[in-house]
Amino acid sequence: MFQSLIILSFLSIFVIFLLAKGIRIVKQSEAMIVERLGKYHKTLESGINIIIPIIDQPRQISWRYSESGFNGEIIPIFKMQDRIDLRENVYDFPKQNVITKDNVVTEINALIYFQIMDPIKSVYEIGNLPSAIEKLTQTTLRNVVGELDLDQSLSSRDTINTKLRTILDDATNKWGVKVNRVELQDINPPQGIREAMEKQMRAERDRRATILEAEGEKTSQILTAEGQRESDIQRAEGEKRAAILEAEGAAESRIKIAQGEAKAIKLVSEEIKAFSGDPVQYLIAQRYLETLQEMTSGKDNKTVYLPYEASGVLSSLGGIKNILGGNS
Repeated sequence: MFQSLIILSFLSIFVIFLLAKGIRIVKQSEAMIVERLGKYHKTLESGINIIIPIIDQPRQISWRYSESGFNGEIIPIFKMQDRIDLRENVYDFPKQNVITKDNVVTEINALIYFQIMDPIKSVYEIGNLPSAIEKLTQTTLRNVVGELDLDQSLSSRDTINTKLRTILDDATNKWGVKVNRVELQDINPPQGIREAMEKQMRAERDRRATILEAEGEKTSQILTAEGQRESDIQRAEGEKRAAILEAEGAAESRIKIAQGEAKAIKLVSEEIKAFSGDPVQYLIAQRYLETLQEMTSGKDNKTVYLPYEASGVLSSLGGIKNILGGNS
C-alpha cells in the first residue's frame, strides 16, 4: 500500500512537471521558436500555447543588453533566452575610432534602431544576431566616414545617417531585421584638431564682421552721397525755378511799364496834335531834360557842359511853351 502511494506521488509530480513544461505563456510583442527533435516545428505567438514536453524544445537565442559602467561607458552584456522581442530595439554602441578621408582619427558613437520582422530568419539565418548587427554597423560606419573629410563628417550627419540606414537595412534584410533609423551621437576629433577648428571659426567670424562693417560703411557713404546729390539737384531746381520766375516777373514788369508809357505817349501825342504841334520834338526835349536833371543831381557836379545839339532842343522848348500858352 505504501509503495502504491509513493508511485502515485511520483506520477503526480511527473504529470505536473509535464504540464508545466507543456504550457507556454508568451507575452505580447514576443515570439518563441519551438524545435521538435532538433528541427524547426512552429513559432509560438502571444498567449497560451501547448507543446509536447521533452520532444518540443524552445530555441535559445543570444540577446544583447547595455549597462553603464563606473565611468559612464557602455558595457554590452549578452544573455541566452528563449523569447524573441518583436518591438523596436535600440543598440547603443561604444565609441570607436574612425579615420576620415583626410586622415584624421575621430571618435564616433552611433545608435541603431531596428525591429525583428521575421523571427525564423533572425534565428536560423545568422548565428549571433546582436553581435552581427554591432559589427556590421561598426564596419559600415568606418566605410561611410572614410569617404568624407572631417568638415564634411561634422556638417553632414543626416547624409551619414541616411547612408548607414540604407546599407544596414539592405544587409540585415536576409536576417529578418528592419533597420528603421541610425543616429550619430558624438563626433569627437582630437584635441589639437578641435583647437585649430575653433581658431579657424574665430578667424572666419572676425573676417565676416570686418566684411559686414566695410559693407555697412560703404552703404552709408553711398546713401550720404545720394542724399547730397538729391539735395543739390533739389537746390538747383529751386534756384532755376526762382530765376525763371524772377525773369518772368521782370519781363512782365517791363511789358507793363512799356504799355503804360505807350499809352502815355499816345495821349500826349494826341494832345499835341490837337494844337498843331510836333509830338517828336516834344518827346526829344523831355528826354533831354530828364537826362540833364540826372547829370546835375550829384553833389560834386559843379560844371555842366551842354552839347551843341542842345540849342535845338532848347529852341523846341519855346514851341512847347507856345503850345501850352496857346492852350491857356
